[in-house]
Order: sequence, then structure tokens, then C-alpha cells
Amino acid sequence: MLLHVPQVLAGEELARLRQALETAEWTDGRETVGAQGAQVKRNQQLPDASPLRAELGRVVLAALQRSPLFFSAALPLKFLPPRFNRYTGGGEYGFHVDGAVMGLGQGEQLRSDLSCTLFLCEPEEYDGGELVVSDTYGEHEVKLPAGDLILYPSSSLHRVTPVTRGARLASFFWVQSMVRDDARRAMLFEMDAAIEALRRGGADREAVLRLTGVYHNLLRQWAEV
Repeated sequence: MLLHVPQVLAGEELARLRQALETAEWTDGRETVGAQGAQVKRNQQLPDASPLRAELGRVVLAALQRSPLFFSAALPLKFLPPRFNRYTGGGEYGFHVDGAVMGLGQGEQLRSDLSCTLFLCEPEEYDGGELVVSDTYGEHEVKLPAGDLILYPSSSLHRVTPVTRGARLASFFWVQSMVRDDARRAMLFEMDAAIEALRRGGADREAVLRLTGVYHNLLRQWAEV
């Protein structure tokens, strides 16, 4: 499931991140990938040990907690703390698949079920820089307004096209979902959206309650917590 989550960040929060990143000290993005990824990756990142990365990552995670749409789609169990990258001067990231298991420190691991890119620049600020996600339905190009997020399965083949003008700033991170299977997670998302639409539309309360019970019983059956 490929999902656009609008306005995760807006106003002062977005301006705060932009200002901090404009003057940040960047390092070679290849430092955080393996040998295969390093062959196709040309960008810059905030160092993993950077206090600024940790500070801005907390802002992103707090914003996600306020997004019912994100929670409904991702059903998050664990997050890899958000990272931040910068593409400019022809920088790109060729087709790749994200690692399946990532370390969280102190021996804890995260299974990457969902990949997330939070755009921090407006599309007109730079040329190129589209996130291209390839699946059974073809290739999907994504270039969203500042503050908007794209959520997609980490198993997807994807790339970032060369940035030929300006700079593309983004936050990216991974989620381990309570529901491992993408198809099951998508069904729960559609059911949750339908329940909310019925509730807003004044549908029969008993019927909505029964459907809500089905949703939670499926989640109970499929969740890994």
C-alpha cells in the first residue's frame, strides 16, 4: 500500500526543521548503507550520532503521534529514529530495497515493514528528486508538498531521481508494524476508514459497533506485540 499522509508537519514545526537543516553539518550518506547500497547512493545525511538529528527526530515522531491517518495505516509498533538527508548537485539514489532488519541499539532489532519519507521542501524549490516506487502495478513517482509524508512497503524496489537544481531535504525512517503482512494491514486500514465514515454519517450504532468488533478481533488475531 502506497499512502500519502498530508500535513504531518506544518507552520512553525516545519520552519524550525528547515532552518536547522539549512545550517547543519552534513556527511556522506554512504556511511549508513552496505556495500551494495553504497554503489548507487549519492547524497548527504546528518550523522547518526548528531544531537541535531536526535532533536529533530523527536519533533517528527511527536507529529506522527498526532496523525490518525498515519496510525491507522501503519499500526506502528517500533520506529527507527528518523534520519535526515539532502540531495543536491545531481545527487541521487539508484534502485534498491531497504534492509529487512535494522539495529535500534542495546541489542534491540526492528523489522522494516514500512518505509517513510517526509518531504521538507516544496516541489518548486528543486528539480528532480522524485521518489520512484516500483511495484506490480508499475512505477509511481512521488514528489509531495513540504510537510507531507509518503508511506510504502519496505519490500518495494525504489529510487530517488537526480536533483539537478536546488536542494531536496527530507526525513526518512522505518516502521515495524503490529501487523507484518501488507495485505492484511491494508484491509484493516480500509475497514477502519469505512467504520469512521459510517460513524460520521450517522449509521446505525449497533451495526457500527459490530463492525468495530470485527476490526479489533482481526487486529487481535494478526497483531504481533
